Amino acid sequence: VQVVESGGGLVQAGGSLRLSCAASGNRLPISVFGWYRQAPGKERELVASFTIDGRINYADSVKDRFTISRNKARDTVFLGMNSLKPEDTAVYYCNVRVREVEFWGQGTQVTVSS
Repeated sequence: VQVVESGGGLVQAGGSLRLSCAASGNRLPISVFGWYRQAPGKERELVASFTIDGRINYADSVKDRFTISRNKARDTVFLGMNSLKPEDTAVYYCNVRVREVEFWGQGTQVTVSS
């Protein structure tokens, strides 16, 4: 399974970005999509996740600002990010789970300037 993220960049505080994650090569259904991030010197953390049965979960730090959504037909998931803060600066990774196997993208940098 190949996982490719796109859409990162540099934005001023209060701005918006939309990340995309496209998964391909899977013969079995993807059960979970997730967005994670890792800031310098910090551990990777879950930002948002979307399960096949429609359950959505957000980290408290991004609730009401970020929105995860999915284009089921194309196995693509998006992360809409509004009201960005400097502390949102990190490399954002897409994770997909097929059965119990996880696949990661290469990450996309998001930098929020103050």
